[in-house]
Amino acid sequence: MNKFFTNLSKPEGLGGRLMLVAMNIGHSSLSNWGLRRLAIKPEDRILDIGCGGGKNIARMLKKAYAGKVCGLDYAGASVAKSKSLNRRAIAGGRAEIRQGGVSQNPWPAGSFDTVTAFETIYFWPDFVNDLREIRRVLKPGGTVFICNEVNKPEEGEAPYQYWIKKMDLKIYTSSDFRRCLGEAGFIGIEIVTKGKSRICVSAKAP
Repeated sequence: MNKFFTNLSKPEGLGGRLMLVAMNIGHSSLSNWGLRRLAIKPEDRILDIGCGGGKNIARMLKKAYAGKVCGLDYAGASVAKSKSLNRRAIAGGRAEIRQGGVSQNPWPAGSFDTVTAFETIYFWPDFVNDLREIRRVLKPGGTVFICNEVNKPEEGEAPYQYWIKKMDLKIYTSSDFRRCLGEAGFIGIEIVTKGKSRICVSAKAP
């Protein structure tokens, strides 16, 4: 059972590969909801951090049809699945997927118009410094876009307490997002929520 929960955060082996397939399906509703709130231009260069099974890369490639979409994930199984799903785009030079962590982004400064993070910041080791690293790889005026199924209300407990405690998820309020993004040097912070838990957060690199 502990191995099952590990595969939710860092997929490995057969169980991890099955989990990635399930995530590509299970996260579709949230991803589509979030992407409707993200303006993508045809020529944009985009980085998806915690790219998982690579489905969001495929979705964004359709919008950035004259640009490039890259993916970063610290799990080898996720990188392999993302590469397989987007192999044609990779072969055509329109996609690139690397293994690595959010704290040490392998791309040079000013590489991207947009950096996205879907259902992944729960596991980031140092949120403010990781956001600073994202700002480093963004072009001036570029966008960071965070989309979560779970957020913490300003008062009271967040929903899904069993999963939060079982997986030791880091959950943030809207105030937390504004504070952390501001400390990381972002401006123009916008937050959209839906229902009890869904949240999209966007901000601009100055």
